Amino acid sequence: MAGIRERVRAELTSEIVRLARAQVAADGPGALSLRAIARDLGMASSAIYRYFPSRDHLLTQLLIDSYDRLGDVAEAADAACPRADPMGRWRAVAHAIRGWAVANPSEYALLFGTPVPGYMAPEDTIGPASRYTLVLIGILADQEAAGARYKGPVPAPLAADLTALREFLGVSVSNEALAVGMGAWAALMGAITLELFGHLHNVVDTPGALFDAVVEHHAAVLAGLPGT
Repeated sequence: MAGIRERVRAELTSEIVRLARAQVAADGPGALSLRAIARDLGMASSAIYRYFPSRDHLLTQLLIDSYDRLGDVAEAADAACPRADPMGRWRAVAHAIRGWAVANPSEYALLFGTPVPGYMAPEDTIGPASRYTLVLIGILADQEAAGARYKGPVPAPLAADLTALREFLGVSVSNEALAVGMGAWAALMGAITLELFGHLHNVVDTPGALFDAVVEHHAAVLAGLPGT
């Protein structure tokens, strides 16, 4: 009986998440309503709180699931490339991230769009949110280990933040490399955001054209200077 209850609970939890994701896609994350989902399921509104104690708990689950899906895509793209080709890995991962975003625009908007008023993402989201960025940092670390060097100095306020980031993530990469990598990351995500949110309309109408240029520009930057 315990096994049956667990299976039923898992199936209902999955259905709640599915309906929540559909609701977010239709109306935005700010409109997420446990009561509305309970109505769709034909259950008492009080019963749904046994699965998710609050809207924020359900929103957190949606974030974790989406970050994990994005992490899966980035890690798979990186793993499919030769380790000794960091710039090939950069291109593959960048295009995989855009491909996921284009295929899942509402999930991308949930992760990188307007913050939900009153919601503060808990620490549970940090690990999943770090997965795709750790892939990019790993490429940068391998490039630096192979002899690439990056121009400095890094401004003191940014250097302090990057030092804290390196320590938090436990990565072996210089602040100079991280600064260049952060710039590439910002340009990558910015190009995707401009495209998906319609800001390139009547400016760059060829899908992915600006993104491709950004990826190639930063491939040259991330290649660094020859080591001494």
